[in-house]
Amino acid sequence: MAKITLSNLAHSYLPDPQGPEDYALKELDHVWEDGRAYALLGPSGCGKTTLLNIISGLLTPSQGRILFNDEDVTDKATATRNIAQVFQFPVVYDTMSVRDNLAFPLRNRGAAASHVRERVSAIAKMIGMEHDLDRRASGLTADSKQKISLGRGMVRGDVNAILFDEPLTVIDPHMKWELRTQLKSLHREFGHTMIYVTHDQTEALTFADEVVVMHEGRVVQMGTPEELFERPAHTFVGYFIGSPGMNFLDAHVKGAKASVDGTEIDLGADYGEPAGRVRIGVRPEFVTYHAGGSGLPVHLRRVEDVGRHKVLRTDFFGNELNALAPEGAEVPADSGRLSFDPRGINVYVDDWRLAPRDAAPGPSGRAA
Repeated sequence: MAKITLSNLAHSYLPDPQGPEDYALKELDHVWEDGRAYALLGPSGCGKTTLLNIISGLLTPSQGRILFNDEDVTDKATATRNIAQVFQFPVVYDTMSVRDNLAFPLRNRGAAASHVRERVSAIAKMIGMEHDLDRRASGLTADSKQKISLGRGMVRGDVNAILFDEPLTVIDPHMKWELRTQLKSLHREFGHTMIYVTHDQTEALTFADEVVVMHEGRVVQMGTPEELFERPAHTFVGYFIGSPGMNFLDAHVKGAKASVDGTEIDLGADYGEPAGRVRIGVRPEFVTYHAGGSGLPVHLRRVEDVGRHKVLRTDFFGNELNALAPEGAEVPADSGRLSFDPRGINVYVDDWRLAPRDAAPGPSGRAA
């Protein structure tokens, strides 16, 4: 197991990058603690796999250093970093049985036969292939092969870290849930440092102790699922996390009040009078739609019943704003008003969250 330190790290695939726009991975400094489970979350092309490949040694960064337990491994080969990696698509030995595929990493390092049997049996049960151990891999389906690849990545207990690059892409939905649960159990049992790349927020939020959200080559927030949901540090995090994502409205903020097209909104805290592009963000869970009274005047476009609650899609002068209502609630037709719970409102300046004046700043100097 290892503490992983990323120091002044950045990478460009161009031979002579001229500015930040030329970098697939923009400069970052982070420490990932020994024994924790992290998820790298973001859309395709945001830099997740680039960062994972730098950690694994498949890619040498353009600048900066990477350390495992304070040892500089930036220029060391993948084989010397003592890691396991599971890729997006299955990598198995077709001529071998399932048993021999799972045992290969242990036998390759001279593990005792009894230890090999014990670990192969445990991992086979975890991936649901205990009855297929003597089958040749060549005759198996793609998702079964990926389960073998996943199991082989987890069979060793002495690795510095286990890296997963969207490993459940070819796995059927029910098995995805089971494997995520098993991965979580394995992490609790053995305490490996785990880094899991995905574009699926459900996978990230259910797997990780902390989620690293990436956007356009930059880490925009690293935090627990609760922090990402309640206090998104960047508007992208608010938009990307949650279903539906956070609502955003341009506003003029002064003290504890925001003005949106002449409607005053209570913010519940003092934000001063920030300059720049100022927006308020509020999740649908903190928005109430009602027939009259105070609030933003909106037109109800449609109601989506998702079982546990209703999603109300409304229009505010061309801006889509979403609210949630209980499953059995009556919804006023056509038009109404939206009111916001101040406890759920965040203020953003040029896309970054602004801390209220009476709140302690976080490590980045922004809101705690």
